[in-house]
Amino acid sequence: MASKLIENTSERFSVITDLDISLANAVRRSVGEIDVLAIEEVDIYKNDSSLYDEIIAHRLGLVPIKNQKLKKDDVLEFKLNVKGKAEGVMVLSGDLSGDIVYPEIPIVLLSEGQELKIVAKAKSGNGSSHSKYVPGLIFYHHVPKIKISKDGESQNELAEIYPEAFKLDSSGNLKVQEIVTADLDSDDVETFPGVEVESTKNLFFAVESWGQIEAKEIFPEACKALKVNLSEVSKVLK
Repeated sequence: MASKLIENTSERFSVITDLDISLANAVRRSVGEIDVLAIEEVDIYKNDSSLYDEIIAHRLGLVPIKNQKLKKDDVLEFKLNVKGKAEGVMVLSGDLSGDIVYPEIPIVLLSEGQELKIVAKAKSGNGSSHSKYVPGLIFYHHVPKIKISKDGESQNELAEIYPEAFKLDSSGNLKVQEIVTADLDSDDVETFPGVEVESTKNLFFAVESWGQIEAKEIFPEACKALKVNLSEVSKVLK
């Protein structure tokens, strides 16, 4: 399999590859079977806020937590105790006592005299039980082959609409990017004469992380999950 790395950060990983589309889809679906941490139980000792206990618990469950290796049935506790003030206090995910990925996620606004006191318990799980356990997403599309056969002022709009596919040179002429990562087909450029788009067999394949684990870790973990499922099928067939 031939691949060209496009981006590699903790939040996003992308390549152009000749990976078979059916295999790419199987790996994409396997992201939901990667085990990560999420808040599963919330003990609310005091809640004077305007939101019901269930809403608070739901919001906390969707807060991404840095993944840790826990033994089966182990739990990780997070405590939160915030009191409101005259000017109001926004309770944030960072008020939880633990390793939170994004500490600025708003939970609830507390007015003067209001208080929120909870103990939350995080457990390991995967997306087959709840979407809060999904660590990110994988998406892909065919890499387009673009030809520009005629110049025109209207074509310049394409550089603004699809900067991942087109650019303007120093003379203001429309050119195709050296590496095209845009999702384009012939319908997208039908109103621009002289521009043709054909689909190729190569895929633009990207992984985005919600922060529990890095993007570059999601792909191999999804492959492991797929391998386990295929092994189970093989056992049944024997």
